[in-house]
Amino acid sequence: MDGILNEATNTVHKKEPGTVAFQTPCGITYNVPEDQLRQTEIEGLVATTTTTKCGRCFDDGGGY
Repeated sequence: MDGILNEATNTVHKKEPGTVAFQTPCGITYNVPEDQLRQTEIEGLVATTTTTKCGRCFDDGGGY
């Protein structure tokens, strides 16, 4: 599943389906500069790093 990584907070968010921009269901990334965001694969990133999942985007998340 594709996600959006906020590199400033090291938190990954779900990518809003059907969008090309860095839009997320939680809306947190709306005010984050695009140079701090990148599109990424969620599962591989969370499994291999200290990245946390957004608590608003994921039921098992802890961030925000």
